[in-house]
Amino acid sequence: MQKITPCLWFDDQAEEAMNHYISVFKNSKVLSVMRWPKGSGDNEGKVLVTYFELDGVQFQALNGGPQFKFTEAVSLSIDCKTQEEVDYFWERLIEGGGEPSQCSWLKDKFGVSWQVVPEQLPRLLQDPDAEKAGRVMQAMMQMTKIDIAKIEEAARG
Repeated sequence: MQKITPCLWFDDQAEEAMNHYISVFKNSKVLSVMRWPKGSGDNEGKVLVTYFELDGVQFQALNGGPQFKFTEAVSLSIDCKTQEEVDYFWERLIEGGGEPSQCSWLKDKFGVSWQVVPEQLPRLLQDPDAEKAGRVMQAMMQMTKIDIAKIEEAARG
């Protein structure tokens, strides 16, 4: 059992979001869906909370109402090994109304912020050669989705 589980607050799209996310990530599954019990008025039978797993990490999704919205202050970061993997997650998470942002960030159609990060990026940004790291930073700042070939080219100078 996971000690800390992120809970994502939705207006009323928890089940839709869960189903979308498990379609995007391999090795993912629905753990359970909790519905409002009898006697809950207009909510009776509707989804209250979903529990699901994305590639080994458990999440909750709550239909809490319109009071709170997602912001970029919290994001989910995906570590990618190849450009194909970067492209796959970028396209799948932005589909249906998501929005690209800068430097590997995007918002999906539900408003959740994601970072799609190739493993080369943090390694090159932390290079002991400050000039090399600076060139990589400058290249990254010009991008939305990260292009591995371009950041590696910037690293080489």
